[in-house]
Amino acid sequence: MAPPRNYSAELRERTIRVVFERREQTGEKTGTIARVADQLGVHREALRTWIRQAEVDSGQRPGTMTSDAQRIAELGLS
Repeated sequence: MAPPRNYSAELRERTIRVVFERREQTGEKTGTIARVADQLGVHREALRTWIRQAEVDSGQRPGTMTSDAQRIAELGLS
């Protein structure tokens, strides 16, 4: 098993933005994450996780928003 990589916040934001832009341009959802991940040298599953969280944070998908998760962690409720 490969060791986990640490990606910068800047790379995460850029990569997420590229995925959403490509989806909007092409209208295609399937395969976009894999293509962008390969092009930018990011692990596919890492990018998939980032996209899911970005969709939650933007209200496109149900789940716990990043800000709520941070607040819960601060309160020690997790």
